[in-house]
Amino acid sequence: MRRFLSQRFAALEPYVPGEQPQDRSYVKLNTNESPYPPSPAVIAAVAEAAGQCQRYPDPECMGFRRALAELFGVGPENILPANGSDEALNFIFAAYGDETHPFAFPNFTYGFYPVFCRMNHVPYTEFPLRPDFTVDPADYLGTKAHVVLANPNAPTGIALSPETIEALVRSDPERIVVVDEAYVDFGGESCVPLTKRYDNLLVVQTFSKSRSLAGARLGFAVGAAERIAELNTLRYSTNPYNLSRMALAAGEAALADNDYDMANCRRIMETRERTAAALEALGFRVLPSSANFLFASTPDCGGRALYQALKDRGVLVRQFEKPGISDFIRVTVGSPEQMERFLQETEEILRGKLPPKES
Repeated sequence: MRRFLSQRFAALEPYVPGEQPQDRSYVKLNTNESPYPPSPAVIAAVAEAAGQCQRYPDPECMGFRRALAELFGVGPENILPANGSDEALNFIFAAYGDETHPFAFPNFTYGFYPVFCRMNHVPYTEFPLRPDFTVDPADYLGTKAHVVLANPNAPTGIALSPETIEALVRSDPERIVVVDEAYVDFGGESCVPLTKRYDNLLVVQTFSKSRSLAGARLGFAVGAAERIAELNTLRYSTNPYNLSRMALAAGEAALADNDYDMANCRRIMETRERTAAALEALGFRVLPSSANFLFASTPDCGGRALYQALKDRGVLVRQFEKPGISDFIRVTVGSPEQMERFLQETEEILRGKLPPKES
């Protein structure tokens, strides 16, 4: 019984993050983390920052913003620092959505988008993906709603081209287009350059995936200075010290050692392609991925049964109980050794003849 909860949130269904079980040691391939640790420079910078925790961090996050601005060729005024990309996304939904300004996004995408809409009382439309799980741009050309697209999409891993995104942005200057690029460093092409030409485009990224900093909670948005100023109104009204000293130090050090992280991304992409080929050899359908995960299904069994069988063997993947994708599992690309273990266990499970997939 929710005795004191506001009626505004009485029916709110929260986002369900990937499980983090503590009961045993797992090969953890369920939350799209990097299998590789942060660079030694990042670890040293965090340790140094921890010795100054008696003082508040810089609320302007200026060192972090300048480093990002240099990397992307924009100004610091074009960068919103955020406590993970989820905070930036929440600010965007809250700032630009209301009863007369709905949002639109795919029916199979990042599960937080509808939660942000419901929490901020924003109407939304979910457009179905095509049968091949690609986004149909025509759906979004035909709506006046603000548009949010994960690119590459999650959980499919399929990416749209910047040219397709640009056509959506250009089609209606009176609406916001948000491109969530959590996985862009694994084979996608960033739309950040387009933010210099269009003031209705916002691009959101995170340090959780390609920069091995999921535990640091560090993200950002890039856009026109006017849009970033609007979002900063919400940031300063919520928590002006939203990034800790350690997170800021980690972010600046990671950007200074960018080659380290990009080399790891290339390693992950190579492992992804080998794993996809091995799964296809086992009879799986594997969607083309530009992310650090694979979305795959097999005619031999349903997604839930395979997920549970792998978990019982100490390998965690993710499965979504949503009609249309419930037969798929999403597999984070880990180290070569982790993927070899995943493939070995999967092959043994399939040889053991799990119950067939329901028709």
